[in-house]
Amino acid sequence: MSEAAVESYRGELIVYCYRFFASVDEAEDAVQETFVRAWRNSGSFEGRASLRRWLYAIATNVCLDMAKARQRRCLPMDMNAPGHVPANGQDLQTAEEATWVTPIAGHRLLDDPADAAVQRDTVRLAFITALQCLPPRQRVVLILRDVLSWTAAETAALLDSSVASVNSALARARTTLRDRQAAKSGKDQGSVAEVEVEVEDVAEVDRQLLWSYVSAFGAYDVDRLVALLAEDARFTMPPYTLWLEGRTDIEAWWRGPGQVCRDSEVIPTSVNGQSAVAVFHDGAAFALHVLGTRAGRITSITHFMDTRVFGDLGDLGDLPTDR
Repeated sequence: MSEAAVESYRGELIVYCYRFFASVDEAEDAVQETFVRAWRNSGSFEGRASLRRWLYAIATNVCLDMAKARQRRCLPMDMNAPGHVPANGQDLQTAEEATWVTPIAGHRLLDDPADAAVQRDTVRLAFITALQCLPPRQRVVLILRDVLSWTAAETAALLDSSVASVNSALARARTTLRDRQAAKSGKDQGSVAEVEVEVEDVAEVDRQLLWSYVSAFGAYDVDRLVALLAEDARFTMPPYTLWLEGRTDIEAWWRGPGQVCRDSEVIPTSVNGQSAVAVFHDGAAFALHVLGTRAGRITSITHFMDTRVFGDLGDLGDLPTDR
């Protein structure tokens, strides 16, 4: 077992742990602890199992151990009902960083072993957020079985459990996600696949919609921005707890407190398998907008106001510049 061989799994383990924690920082901490434990116990690796499965077993135990001391991450709509635009944008309430789901940069997903079609649906913010409502062990089982396509027997061996126990945990996890989506949408869901996709279309994000948003926001043309929205679009701004629902309130924000964004520079990028826009104001990083889309309309805009997320984006020119 060489250092290079172990290190070659760092990228995919970070994505695995990110799905579990919904935080790149916590995922990196978990993977670092995984490698520490791996080298500490290297004598116990006899080569009968693959190095990859051995490291996943250690990473899973690290995640389950760390989860005991960490709160569940979420987005504002999981905390409270939609609000309305305040008279003074300075009066917004915030919650600490550890409360929020955070994005993962597109370049990190190159190491994800999930099938491309599965990956597209299981790294989106909607799915990552939904995973956080599961108990830690069910979360692990669902990620291994439904995302990484491990068999029930392989998952049971990793967890030192039985196939029956794994199947039961998976069934409960799928039911929880299905019930969560039904409660959010007000209708029953026919399959787990529908829950995994949630409000996102399974097709590639419409690039023209992204460029329309880039153009409209760069010009701060509110009429054009509103025209891009679905009627029931959602608008969030972690770490602020306020969130808005519907074109009317989002338009009111853009014509009110949001005008601070006038004269911003906007650069397209990608996070969580979704189109995103990095916004710079007065020459400094300001916010990262992550777009959810469906049928040619924007269904959600998640504004990450903590500019530390910019540090992980790498080259902001990672999407084609053709319009």
